[in-house]
Amino acid sequence: MADKLDVIYLFGFSEMTGNHLRRLLPILKSQLKKDTKLGLVLIQDGVIGISTMGTIPKLMEELLNLDIVVFAMIGDIISRGIRPEFIHKKVESIEYDDLIDIIDNTPKVISWM
Repeated sequence: MADKLDVIYLFGFSEMTGNHLRRLLPILKSQLKKDTKLGLVLIQDGVIGISTMGTIPKLMEELLNLDIVVFAMIGDIISRGIRPEFIHKKVESIEYDDLIDIIDNTPKVISWM
């Protein structure tokens, strides 16, 4: 699991259904400039776009290139037909028990849903 994080975001939107990621990226970049240790958990449709079997969308690629820890819920990956062995190498797949541990160990949790 990740080192101690200052903030964890729960993100549940597909880039294909809106501009949620476009709005989140500047916030993440701003916090990184303040040396905030960030984590992001991709949940629900947020996992769409992390498979290396196709083209990773530009904004998702930009997100994955940031100095943040990225997790994705394994149940959401599988339920959307994504093969876990083909998720982007930066993304760590986690179970619900792992999510609870991450939330419990992070002082600030922000739901972006």
